Amino acid sequence: MDQQPTAAGEIILQVDNLGKHYNGVSAVAGISFAVRAGECFGLLGPNGAGKTSAIRMIYGFAPPSSGSLRVFSLDVADDWRRIRSRVGVCQQDNTLDPDLSVLQNLLIFAGYFQIPADQARERAEELLHFFALEKKREAKVGELSGGLARRLTLARALINDPELIILDEPTTGLDPQSRHLLWEKLHALRARGKTFILTTHYMEEAAQLCDRLVIMDHGRILIEGAPTGLIEAHVGSSIIEVSGADQELVDFLAERKVEFDRMADRLVIYNKGNAEIEQAVRAGFHSRQCTFRSATLEDVFLRLTGRELRE
Repeated sequence: MDQQPTAAGEIILQVDNLGKHYNGVSAVAGISFAVRAGECFGLLGPNGAGKTSAIRMIYGFAPPSSGSLRVFSLDVADDWRRIRSRVGVCQQDNTLDPDLSVLQNLLIFAGYFQIPADQARERAEELLHFFALEKKREAKVGELSGGLARRLTLARALINDPELIILDEPTTGLDPQSRHLLWEKLHALRARGKTFILTTHYMEEAAQLCDRLVIMDHGRILIEGAPTGLIEAHVGSSIIEVSGADQELVDFLAERKVEFDRMADRLVIYNKGNAEIEQAVRAGFHSRQCTFRSATLEDVFLRLTGRELRE
């Protein structure tokens, strides 16, 4: 029996205590979350946080070591073929066939879903138009710019008209114009009721696209929520960065229980909307180089996962 499309607001993905282990090393250590139909849900984290392993389990590339993973109320261990027909995956790497044209890449991929030829052709033409690729239909993949190749990769992921679309770092390496164009297309797909799971290293992208997100590190979920709510809860509405700060400023902030991070050459002060603190810094420490700005999701990310480089 064919599955009925999931209604908006219903749970489309349920992850319970999901774990993944490689040779005794835990890459994902018992994470739990749910994604509802019609939303964009982000999985964020530094390299090695476990998000890629989690994504691979969700789209069936790797089996879970422990826990439960259900998509469309179906268990991925038993019903992946039924699930796969309703999921689209835009992988980070370029997996397009370089020997085929743009149109042929779409048509060949449609065959994997056993889509009838006339229906596949119609669907491919719609996607070429949607992603403004009509003029490149006969071009080989090697002739495409990075932005065009990413648009084709996303178009290919949509050939089966999926309900759930997994975007694994979809705009990595794109210039700002191409990135914003892709965001526009994703917003248009959201308006059609599509559901997205997004991984990205661009915090601006996550804030722009995600309704809710989790930040992971060391295989575990650190926080979950809407971007604006997480910013307000963890770093506040505004940030003050002070270069050349001395102990006097540190003591001033500590006495007033103002949260801050201290780097080698500067302080990052989490003001949390305290106008008096901002005025005091402006008036009493004006000789230092101070930057006053709005807080962002990147501030949350760095505060929770640290600022050191990861391998």
